[in-house]
Amino acid sequence: MFTEWSLTKTLPADFVTKPLRQLLATNWQLPKHLIYSLKRGQRILVNDQYLPVNFTVKAGDTVALTFARADFRLPESRITPDSAATVRICYEDDNLLVVNKTAGSKTHPNQPGELGSTLNHVAAYLAPRHQQAFMVHRLDQATSGALIVGKNPAVIPPLVAAIKKKEVNRTYRAWVHGTGLAEHGRISLPIGRDPEDKRKRLVNGPQAQAAVTHYRVLKETANTTLVAVQLKTGRTHQIRVHLAAIDHPIIGDPLYAHDDAHHLLLHSYQVVLPLPFDFKTITVTAPTPDYFTP
Repeated sequence: MFTEWSLTKTLPADFVTKPLRQLLATNWQLPKHLIYSLKRGQRILVNDQYLPVNFTVKAGDTVALTFARADFRLPESRITPDSAATVRICYEDDNLLVVNKTAGSKTHPNQPGELGSTLNHVAAYLAPRHQQAFMVHRLDQATSGALIVGKNPAVIPPLVAAIKKKEVNRTYRAWVHGTGLAEHGRISLPIGRDPEDKRKRLVNGPQAQAAVTHYRVLKETANTTLVAVQLKTGRTHQIRVHLAAIDHPIIGDPLYAHDDAHHLLLHSYQVVLPLPFDFKTITVTAPTPDYFTP
């Protein structure tokens, strides 16, 4: 059971002197309520001494934070561990890991005690070290590839904030039907619900929201195209709906392509993310599955 979690960081040589509060709120993207809890409990140490958050910190200072269960609405992930056999690690540190999600596996369980999702498998992988799996973002069940998973509750707010601010960049690869796409393209079509099929989404459907997708052609065959895709927005099924809307549906898409391929050829290929409580950004690549060919 999670009781407390601590981190200690030495500020790098190029760190610009600033108030401790600004480090916590801007650099480390902690929400106000967490900063308040840390301050109230005097659980912020600078060079082994408590420092009020209006005081400045500078390069070479060592900052230590200790989080308690009471700091979080959900201090435990409540995900039941399942077999770790399918877990493929692309990156791991003390705070998070990036796994290569298998197609057909849901990102997370929908009911208490449910098994079989990627987070169930990651929970089993982490259990021997008394760590937990916390959801950061989702991939469609049929989509494979890079999925970020938190390992403690304190890391979730800065990761979610980084995603919201577009500081986390994900690149997908997809094989689509047809050729003749421009080398680079931008699809800007609002996406709403499909009134005839609750599983699907529809361009200009009810409750439509703005959606923007960028793509780049990587390769063409006689009648298929491999594209790299980046999202400016994150609507449900966005890549699938947008590519189908321009008459290039993803191969194997059971909802939008209507072909007889066995797998959806959509893969979260690469993620670029700023590491929480750090001052560097990493790029993680998830190898495509063996079947990822038209």
